[in-house]
Amino acid sequence: MPNKAVLEGGPEDLPERSVPVPTPGEDLKIPHRGGYEHFRSTSRTQDGPEGRQPVYEWWERTEIAE
Repeated sequence: MPNKAVLEGGPEDLPERSVPVPTPGEDLKIPHRGGYEHFRSTSRTQDGPEGRQPVYEWWERTEIAE
């Protein structure tokens, strides 16, 4: 089972708040509404249905170039 992280902040309408983490500690780039939401790793963790997960917090949005 891949490692997962909890997303904190960013758009309220993100479809998932617990997402796979390809490489623990690296920034996450989540495609959403014609752009990307960027999340950074924090030192915090959160308990959830899948156990203790690292918390990533939102820090910026970028648009997808057309």
